[in-house]
Amino acid sequence: MKSPYVSELQANQTVQGTFLVSYKDIRQKRSGEPYLALTLADRTGDLEAKMFDNASEALDTFDRGDFVRVKGLFQIFQNRPQLLLHKIQPVADSEVDASDFFATSARDRGEMFRELQAWIAGMVDPHLKSLAEAIFGDESIARPFRDAPAAKSVHHAWIGGLIEHVLSMCHLAKFAAAHYPGVDFDLLLTGVLLHDIGKIRELSYSRSIAYTSEGQLLGHIMIGIGIVEEKLRGLPQFPRRLHDLLLHMILSHHGELEFGSPKMPLFPEALLLHCIDNLDSKMECMRGLIEKDKLVEGVWTAYSPVLERSVLKKCKFLESETAGQPMADAPHPAEPSPGPRAEPTSVFAAKLIGALERDDG
Repeated sequence: MKSPYVSELQANQTVQGTFLVSYKDIRQKRSGEPYLALTLADRTGDLEAKMFDNASEALDTFDRGDFVRVKGLFQIFQNRPQLLLHKIQPVADSEVDASDFFATSARDRGEMFRELQAWIAGMVDPHLKSLAEAIFGDESIARPFRDAPAAKSVHHAWIGGLIEHVLSMCHLAKFAAAHYPGVDFDLLLTGVLLHDIGKIRELSYSRSIAYTSEGQLLGHIMIGIGIVEEKLRGLPQFPRRLHDLLLHMILSHHGELEFGSPKMPLFPEALLLHCIDNLDSKMECMRGLIEKDKLVEGVWTAYSPVLERSVLKKCKFLESETAGQPMADAPHPAEPSPGPRAEPTSVFAAKLIGALERDDG
């Protein structure tokens, strides 16, 4: 069995182990010498790694997607976990068990697909039900849908992450449709099932999660539209207006033009689809950020560019109060205290300052 896993690492620990290179970049030190910036991963998570010394000797010995054996010091640097590498060398695929390196859903993927089929079986609208059955009854779609990640890195970025994300959204959709009068649950549910269907061809995940050429050129929204349109051609009785509503939901599920949606949501089910998709992805981002940040001291995580904030580690925050420890400040600079007032540099400035002081009084 592989040891250690990323999740087992402790601060100031000397690490010797095998990892998957999920990201590799060659950068320059101020001296002009190269150094390596890597992301190393296994099935329990990933971590940043840097190699500053003797990097030139290792630059061309491995690439992204390779397995490597490393030796280094695991430390907390600038409040972020980091592995400072001393040695790195490639490892042949035959020497590792691939299941040790690829993060997968905690749930069985076959079980999740059966749950998805149960959601479809419960649909009432015959047209939407027929479409969902046609899509997920196609093994060339169903098989990758069971395995695909939901994203490259942002949320549910593991094998089985896409179907896990979709099933979570199904439960949120059921609640939302029951709460808001007039919402067509079957339409909302179909949007949930199909909104990310294009990710089965947008992302590759044989070694590390990356974009395919098709994904880079078209993106999952356009790929998904193509998949749905192809199946709709086999359903000539499918109502044209229902067709337009469904495609609009897929096109608009990112919510804003700046986030990649060609259209903004223009009816309630489309807006709900965007909101529950955003909610589920953001909640998973927060959960993952807190989990990954558990070794870092203090009650705030590192800044997340995705969430555009640091996140409070609530349990640690409450525990520190119970233990009588002082509360750590959030990682934001305090407002500077006002310094002494500068002397006026002209007669006009003196009169202006005097007028302002009278107004304040």
